[in-house]
Amino acid sequence: MRKEKDKIKIIPLGGLNEIGKNLTAIEYKNDIVVIDCGMKFPEDEMLGIDAVIPDVTYLHKNVDKVKGIFLTHGHEDHIGALPYVLKEMNVPVYGSRLTIRMVESRLKEHNLLGSVKLNVIQPRDIMKLDNVSVEFIHINHSIADAAAIAIHTPLGVVLHTGDFKIDYTPIDGQVADLGRFAELGKKGVLCLLADSTNVERSGYTMSESTVGGTFERLFGNAEGRIIVATFASHIHRIQQIITAAEIYGRKVAFSGRSMENILVVAKELGYVKEDSNTIIAIDDINKYPNEKIVIITTGSQGEPMSALSRMAASEHRKVNIIPGDMVVISASPIPGNEKGVSKVINSLFKLGANVIYESLEDIHVSGHAFQEELKLMHCLTRPKFFVPVHGEYRHLVQHRDLAMSLGMPEDNIVVGDIGEVFEVSRDSIKKNGSVISGQVFIDGLGVGDVGNIVIRDRKHLSEDGILTVVVTIEKATGVVMAGPDIISRGFVYVRESEALMEEARRVVKNALDECSRKNIKEWSAIKANIRDSLRIFLYEKTKRKPMILPIIMEL
Repeated sequence: MRKEKDKIKIIPLGGLNEIGKNLTAIEYKNDIVVIDCGMKFPEDEMLGIDAVIPDVTYLHKNVDKVKGIFLTHGHEDHIGALPYVLKEMNVPVYGSRLTIRMVESRLKEHNLLGSVKLNVIQPRDIMKLDNVSVEFIHINHSIADAAAIAIHTPLGVVLHTGDFKIDYTPIDGQVADLGRFAELGKKGVLCLLADSTNVERSGYTMSESTVGGTFERLFGNAEGRIIVATFASHIHRIQQIITAAEIYGRKVAFSGRSMENILVVAKELGYVKEDSNTIIAIDDINKYPNEKIVIITTGSQGEPMSALSRMAASEHRKVNIIPGDMVVISASPIPGNEKGVSKVINSLFKLGANVIYESLEDIHVSGHAFQEELKLMHCLTRPKFFVPVHGEYRHLVQHRDLAMSLGMPEDNIVVGDIGEVFEVSRDSIKKNGSVISGQVFIDGLGVGDVGNIVIRDRKHLSEDGILTVVVTIEKATGVVMAGPDIISRGFVYVRESEALMEEARRVVKNALDECSRKNIKEWSAIKANIRDSLRIFLYEKTKRKPMILPIIMEL
């Protein structure tokens, strides 16, 4: 008999109050089901950081309970942190065919392939764990093989939609399994966790198939080469580009490592189909007239090292933009990438290309549900409790309001933050404490060794530069034997500021003399005196605060 005190814990460790870094732990008794394990791109002030992943300290501490990581789909904000997490916590990974193939590619890069148990799950498959069961349900998104995940517990079903839209005419013909959502709703969904990304947008998301018509029209009007930039993972978009190219007898080449890798996987799984010999190697594009070529490339987000960015900067080894090229950017800028995309567009125009982007044509549709699709999901599943996820705070609040407009009591909805623990019973949902959470910075091969203090120092250096003060002191007497010498980097150019540097040296000498008079011999105290004296002087003279690094050499 079930005890009344039994609770389900919902612990978001990413994806709330932010876009990306999605990871949610669902815990019941001795079972922890982890949904997704994503990363996000660094913000501008995170200088030198390559990626940001969730802090999974809570999962490490409870690794014996973690039954697996269950993936909704293969986008980086849902699988990107896997290699880093799995190095510390080897647990099984579950996902659809395409998702697992994409995970294999990521693990191979980190030399983890073969050491992690990967499991391919079909829609409606149910995995029985110790205390709960996990079911995958097919849903539409801007990548093939996306799934919602239902966790069946003795208290009821916790349903996580993942990223989704409802597309009645998907490219692969696989419509969302609305019937299964309705079945779960009829039986009773205890708690719904739903994508909030596009809750601000009214109406319905356009079908992916509508983009194909736009491609066909644009390709029909193009007289030279066509270069299309899109997400490498957007297989359905790639298929539509190939189809439009074939209508006009064009060959298709791919540029960008991730684009080339995903093409191999997509063809193996049957997600991308072509007429014989449509796809050619990028090295062979010069064997055909320009009007017979389409190039599909990475770089739709203006990433500095992407293929399209290198084309725009005339640095691509195999493709030079020439007047008459049509460049189609088939994506919306992710928040924060607007400047990079704009820079690429301007550079392409300067090279004589005809650039088509979202402001000019319907060459992109969202993969996230608009308001009417969100309402449909709520009405089909009829949840007792609701937790809006995958969005910034304003998105979560507006999704709460949308649920309330459908009749859900406000007390049955929790708008929270990462690290908070949401406890769900048969009759209530509430916040009950928190766990360690936050973000871990990836810098090169370093994971978590760069923290906020290092980021602060980098920001300081980028804004005000650094002064290194070198002085040689005799150990026995404390007498200055050489220096002080001052080296400036990013503060002032020494040759143009000789007078300032000479005054700065005198300030350091006076600080050393003061230490000598007061018989101060501790190096830390001497360094602090140099640093304080020089900081005050430089601020008075320049109104700037460079980082000051005293170095004492001992004889």
